[in-house]
Amino acid sequence: MTAQIIKRNGKPEYAVLPYDEYQDMVARLEDLEDIAAADEVMAALKRGEEELIPAELGDALMQGESPIRVWRQYRGVTQAALANAAGITAAYVSQLEAGKRQPSVEVLRAMARKLSVDIDDLLSAAAD
Repeated sequence: MTAQIIKRNGKPEYAVLPYDEYQDMVARLEDLEDIAAADEVMAALKRGEEELIPAELGDALMQGESPIRVWRQYRGVTQAALANAAGITAAYVSQLEAGKRQPSVEVLRAMARKLSVDIDDLLSAAAD
């Protein structure tokens, strides 16, 4: 690296370097940030704080399918079991999955707990 050091009162104050070298330095720093972020995700996976999900699940959510249905099916939970955990009827779960009703926070909290997800994971993009 070829940097020109500019001093003020005998102390280095600025470093001037060619733009190409500056761009290379920025790219390397961004790579380091990406590596640190990936390391944190890997550590969270090892601690059980994060999980990997299949691409099909992500695709279904991105295509606007009901998050409640997608997560329920992925976890292998029946509508009846989810309803029981949330203190509601299976018919109500069906209506929630069809987008015909909006759940209360208490119902969302109970369903999220049963499905081992955050409440946010059960909210559709349309509700945001």
